[in-house]
Amino acid sequence: MATETTEVAAGACVGPSGSAIGMPQLCADWIPNQVFWLVIALVATYFVLSRIALPRIASVLAERSGTITNDLAAAEELKLKAQEAEAAYEQALKDARAEAAKIVAETKAEIQTELDAELAKADAQIAEKTAESEAAIAEIRDGAVKSVTAVAKDTAKEIVAALGGSADAKAVTAAVSARMKG
Repeated sequence: MATETTEVAAGACVGPSGSAIGMPQLCADWIPNQVFWLVIALVATYFVLSRIALPRIASVLAERSGTITNDLAAAEELKLKAQEAEAAYEQALKDARAEAAKIVAETKAEIQTELDAELAKADAQIAEKTAESEAAIAEIRDGAVKSVTAVAKDTAKEIVAALGGSADAKAVTAAVSARMKG
């Protein structure tokens, strides 16, 4: 009996020395044994994947999906806040421009009022100076007319005397007055 257990039975897939002939995976005698272990390995792999690996992967994917959803919601909220801030900025800028335009208009009105007052004051001073100047010119003109009249009378008397005539003061005054009137 001892020889029976140590001897290797020669079959289609085993050679006389007890080693496999060709590829043992393709030996028809061993296929049921290989299918059995294949099914055991697949069932073990299925249970390991379905009970351990896939739930962990699913939880990671769910966590990532939740994180992405939360991040998108936060981004949308921040986008809305940014749009509100931009609208507030635009309104503040518009209000500031309107206020600046109002201040400019008020300042222009004040300056124009002051300018008008100063122009009126200057016009009054000019009118006063003009009246004084016209009065002085009229005085000078009257003085000049009197001087011209006196010079004309003296000149006429001298001319008449130089021509050898006698100059009557009334006649010379009447002649100069007639010439001065036009």
